[in-house]
Amino acid sequence: MSERVFVAMSGGVDSSVTAAILADRGYDVVGVWMRLSKEGVANDAPRCCGTDEAGEEARRAAAHLGIPFYALDYADVFGRDVVDRFVDAYAHGETPNPCVACNAYVKFEALLRDVVAKFGAAFLATGHYARVVTDASGRHRLLRALDASKDQSYALYMLGQRELARVLFPIGELRAKEETRALAARYGLPNAAKAESMDICFVPGDHRDLVRGRAPEAFVSGPVERSDGTVVGRHDGLASLTVGQRRGVGVAAGERLYVLRLDLERNAAVVGTRAEVASRAYALRDVQFTFSEPPGQRFASTVALRYRAAPVACEVEALERGSALIRLAEPALVAPGQAAVLYEGDEVLGGGTVREALAA
Repeated sequence: MSERVFVAMSGGVDSSVTAAILADRGYDVVGVWMRLSKEGVANDAPRCCGTDEAGEEARRAAAHLGIPFYALDYADVFGRDVVDRFVDAYAHGETPNPCVACNAYVKFEALLRDVVAKFGAAFLATGHYARVVTDASGRHRLLRALDASKDQSYALYMLGQRELARVLFPIGELRAKEETRALAARYGLPNAAKAESMDICFVPGDHRDLVRGRAPEAFVSGPVERSDGTVVGRHDGLASLTVGQRRGVGVAAGERLYVLRLDLERNAAVVGTRAEVASRAYALRDVQFTFSEPPGQRFASTVALRYRAAPVACEVEALERGSALIRLAEPALVAPGQAAVLYEGDEVLGGGTVREALAA
């Protein structure tokens, strides 16, 4: 009997091609769509995959491929662990990455657990551009996609050995998005020409409108200061700013000023020149490694500090309770709340969330 694999189908071309490829490879493929909002047209319903229209597109793709299809409800998990965390992070002066939270709590925790435990699946497959390989020792390694321009391994760093043993990313093996589109046309998929999804799927416009509606206290005006305490302007709320931001800071000056830090206790934004913003050392929290343990207490690595950013050489010091320090080879502008993902070549070693910049 062929192994059963559930494919998380969003209604988009990537996940539909994923299902088609795996069916061609002889797997017992089942499509599953995740309902991520109580109402498919809610303000925070994910536009890329959580609307009723997306669910119908996923169902049509599954029907075209002749595979079973289920719709499962994860609205509570998504609302609590993605949307609420997103709002809370901005309200506390951080800049979160909701795709990381969605992968960690929804797709590869709640959904993976359910398809294995409740439906007897051997694997969960998604349309992520990444790769998993198994080495001679049986350890599973998470790698960048072959198409570097579409690589999504940055948002998957939280996957450990238990998850990597159960996930499949077939389109990560394709060399270009054009190849994905060509396969979709070859399979005759009804969504072959569907456009790319948005970066923040549950924010149809300005993310500040969502945060303002949920946490209005984070939009109380306050001073904009230089490092010496000199007041140079007023901001419209700390949730409207992010560390490293230059435009829309609320300061008219003859030099380029960036947000250095957000002082929540005083409701003040501190600004300065680029040289003042950039730091070489950062503290990380919620650190996880693909092999459960770090390569060593201290080790050399490279780190991506933003989605699809070029990795920067760094030294890592692993600490207790999921913490770590990274010291960069060159200064960088990084906002608290962002993911810092460690690589060795194309392999993801792990990562964590930036807690704060440290004195070099």
